[in-house]
Amino acid sequence: MFVGIVRVELHIPAARSLKDKRQVVRALKDRLRERLHAAVAEVDHQDLWQRAALGLAVVSGESGQVREQLQSARRIVEQEYAAQITDWQENIE
Repeated sequence: MFVGIVRVELHIPAARSLKDKRQVVRALKDRLRERLHAAVAEVDHQDLWQRAALGLAVVSGESGQVREQLQSARRIVEQEYAAQITDWQENIE
């Protein structure tokens, strides 16, 4: 069994309130869950308007499958026009 874990730091420049930020974060989490069947949670910066940190985990019997899922996750996050990646830390075990 192989597990892929990602911590992604995001900047959300258009957010003017926590409500604005939560809309972006919720949509992104839902998209990742729906497309990748990944576990996703906001793990830091809950009280800051323009910053977010998400934790993401995927599991598979093959390391290649985990790598593909993490690459897909990166593409999904990069396509979110309202959020910019400031850091991406990835680990596969």
